[in-house]
Amino acid sequence: MTRDTTSLADRTPRPAAAGAAVETVHVPLGDRAYDVRIGYGLLARAGEEIAPLLARPKLFVITEETVAGLHLAALEEGLSAAGIAAEVLTLPPGEATKSWRHLEQTVEWLLERQAERGDMVAAFGGGVIGDLAGFAAAILRRGVRFVQIPTTLLAQVDSSVGGKTGINSPRGKNLVGAFHQPSLVLADIGVLDTLEPRDLLAGYGEVVKYGLLGDAEFFGWLEEYGPGLAAGQRAVRALAVRRSVEIKAGIVTRDERETGERALLNLGHTFGHALEAATGYSDRLLHGEGVAIGCALAFELSARLGLCSQEAPSRVRQHLERMGMKRSLADIPGDLPDAEALIGLMMQDKKVRGGKLRFVLARDIGAAFIAEDVPLAAVRALLADELALREGR
Repeated sequence: MTRDTTSLADRTPRPAAAGAAVETVHVPLGDRAYDVRIGYGLLARAGEEIAPLLARPKLFVITEETVAGLHLAALEEGLSAAGIAAEVLTLPPGEATKSWRHLEQTVEWLLERQAERGDMVAAFGGGVIGDLAGFAAAILRRGVRFVQIPTTLLAQVDSSVGGKTGINSPRGKNLVGAFHQPSLVLADIGVLDTLEPRDLLAGYGEVVKYGLLGDAEFFGWLEEYGPGLAAGQRAVRALAVRRSVEIKAGIVTRDERETGERALLNLGHTFGHALEAATGYSDRLLHGEGVAIGCALAFELSARLGLCSQEAPSRVRQHLERMGMKRSLADIPGDLPDAEALIGLMMQDKKVRGGKLRFVLARDIGAAFIAEDVPLAAVRALLADELALREGR
């Protein structure tokens, strides 16, 4: 992956440049390499982008009801312009769709329509559809190719890149899945205009994560330009997506199957996934909201362990507050289990090794690391304090 070394401040386009050309971030994984295309109007030119990858002019599109209502016609028109016919399966929206039942439905639908091993599946939606459709492609006929067409900020900056696919289990999030890289990612920034503010900000939780884990300059840029991103400034959105993808692509290229460095991408996720499980994977807590709270907790835990100054977690929480985002357990509606039960949910995390939790902690903004020996007593005390503050809100 080639990184543009120009400073973020210099790269920030003026508003008049919001319709700039489509940009490409290459993910160099040998015979699994692919491009992430980022810009405006990519749905209209989807056929032109995808046609060179097809063995025949047909695309099997997996989407969900909300996305279909907003954007399916535009995608079909873009495909039709290149002579590509679309077969479409529309699933219910929401995290509950990442399930065995909907995986079976998707695979059987593809088989019923005689999808061949040389065909292409398109995941057209947010992270739920991307993970589910990607997993279906990974196991169909022992692996067919797929293209990610992410329609949420979270999916554009995170879940559509890197090849992690899967579904949830009642025992935890993303416990069943496969590594299966897409053949192409088309991130049309224009579709973000139709997101509800809460969904956009949930995706921003993953954007913030990239600055916190390894790019202090990017986090500083977000402190200045994040409100503009939320307000709909297209140039800012395009650059935030591009920089997030650059960071993730670099890490994925160096550690495709998460044997080391890639685990840094889980900053905030050990806490966040446990909170998602505790809230029943419902709209009480969206994934990106859980990540944002988890990042704040990870920095607070780091400060308590003497790994970073108290200024770092304060800065994280202040930025999340300025953006109008969830940043603590007190921001989650409804009941939550006690600290011991939350730790029990964390023990289902994929990062558990030898019965011990691994956390992503930080020495400063942009300086995250993987910690193997975090005392559970410190985690328990942090959660107990957060729950007490929640009760006294």
